[in-house]
Amino acid sequence: MALTYILLFTLAASVGSVAVASLFLVIPGKTRTILVPCFVSYATGTLLGAAFLGLIPQALTRLSVHHVGLAILSGIVVFFVLEKLLLWRHCHDGACERHATSGPLILIGDTLHNFVDGVVLAAAMVSSVPLGIATAIAIIAHEIPQEVGDFAILLESGYRRSLAFLYNTISSLGMLAGALIGYFFLSATTGILPHVMALSAASFIYVAVADLVPTLHRRTALRSGVLQVLLIIGGIATIILLHQG
Repeated sequence: MALTYILLFTLAASVGSVAVASLFLVIPGKTRTILVPCFVSYATGTLLGAAFLGLIPQALTRLSVHHVGLAILSGIVVFFVLEKLLLWRHCHDGACERHATSGPLILIGDTLHNFVDGVVLAAAMVSSVPLGIATAIAIIAHEIPQEVGDFAILLESGYRRSLAFLYNTISSLGMLAGALIGYFFLSATTGILPHVMALSAASFIYVAVADLVPTLHRRTALRSGVLQVLLIIGGIATIILLHQG
């Protein structure tokens, strides 16, 4: 049953996110500039909620606080290094500093990111279905604005819309590969599961704090700030409700 859930939610988070993000291409630019930051705010809440209320507590049931803390710190350092190598990048609008990066490198980095998300989703679902669903919601929430940014980069790099959609879809399938490999590997070696959970929490925390939060700080108006806080709380509340279901 866990494998069925993994396949369904992985396809929703990968191909589904690309499909939803592609719809933003036909939305007027003014409306898009309003909606994308809302997705980013909500994604921040879901990522932090999934990390601190789901993944870390699950890891702590099988590992000591010291080992979980060490795994999270190690993961944050690894993701920082990967981002420095432009293999772990995020962009949510048309004003990304990495737009000068070539299209192929962007796709490679995005595929790696999707692969890791797939492993994260599989690890959460193997641990418990409610945790897996909450993790899937967090992944979907941050994948949609991520894919919008990818479309913007590829289009500015000269790719046709049809080709940008095709390449993004292929890249998104890296999540499916990560989920399947993660499921069969973790099913065979359950002892490594809590370590993967801690590293998964590190990836969520890194994306939220190092990438999404700085993006939100670009909007300094009081109205924007209040909306951001409400959406972050809404994202956290979503995770809480899913765990109580």
